[in-house]
Amino acid sequence: MIVATERAPKPTRRPPKPTGDPELDARLTDFLGELDPIDQRIALETLSTILNLSREGVSRLDRKIANTALKEMRHAFNVFAPYRDTRKVTIFGSARTPKGDPEYETARRLAEHLAETGWMVVTGAGPGIMEAGHEGATTEHAIGVNILLPFEAKPNPVIADDPKLMNFKYFFTRKLMFIKEADAFVLLPGGFGTMDETFELLTLIQTGKSDLHPIVMLDAPGGTYWAEFERYLRDGLLARGFIDEVDLSLFRVTDDIEVATAEIQRFYRAYHSIRWVGDRLIMRLNVAPSNALIAELNEEFSDLLESPIETTEATPVERRDDDVPDLPRIALRYDRARVGRLRRLVDVLNERA
Repeated sequence: MIVATERAPKPTRRPPKPTGDPELDARLTDFLGELDPIDQRIALETLSTILNLSREGVSRLDRKIANTALKEMRHAFNVFAPYRDTRKVTIFGSARTPKGDPEYETARRLAEHLAETGWMVVTGAGPGIMEAGHEGATTEHAIGVNILLPFEAKPNPVIADDPKLMNFKYFFTRKLMFIKEADAFVLLPGGFGTMDETFELLTLIQTGKSDLHPIVMLDAPGGTYWAEFERYLRDGLLARGFIDEVDLSLFRVTDDIEVATAEIQRFYRAYHSIRWVGDRLIMRLNVAPSNALIAELNEEFSDLLESPIETTEATPVERRDDDVPDLPRIALRYDRARVGRLRRLVDVLNERA
């Protein structure tokens, strides 16, 4: 097995951003003195940002927005922390879908299937598809990310009294948690909110601002909502050059729960996760690829790659962060404007490794 050599990263020497007050900077540094140097720098920059914001010419409303957003994120990070190593699927869909509707039953059954295999189910905590997801998962496997609205603000009964329920004032902090904390996404039919979440999710993955994840657009059996959506993408966007053909590889449309479940679980058969280290993408794997498979990938994806794929060991920064250092890895540089092809590379790895 060929192992790529890697130079150790240079020590971090970038000084923390100060408040501008030497005495205050010294006091803050002393207050944070017991932290690891990297954590100390992050904490000092955070405190400096907050203090400078309070002294600058922004409005009180702006400061309140920043404060509320930070508090919401802090609370959510703590709620999710105990489940960091558990795979999670976020389910989106209409709050207006009634119980007994085929789409409600489809969401409920999908969540039930995934929960039985150890997955947790994240939804917006409201009624409709959100309640269906939680009902299928049961309270034990459910996480609620609720938005406080003048209407539809009451969480569904499955999650209402559970400590895994979070309430958000702002959509942007809520959507951050939906996407940051999930390993897979299932989209069922819905209105403006579902479309907003669908396009934001696709945009984040297409642009590389979010890691690759399986995305399933799921209809009830015989439903056409997502087939019509895909037709719009092809006729309205692809035909006009607004997206590329490979972008359509980022999701799968189906009306079959078994297909949806298999799509999600197959994605993590060989693939585990990715992390950027410098200008190299490090792909961590559950199954070590053979030299023959590496050669196949280099040939098949030569149009995507900017340097050959190589096997590698955990980098120093991954070891420092205890970031699954024992898993096998490959390293690559690729055309970052073609994430759809990278997704196809992951599919091939999962098929052949």
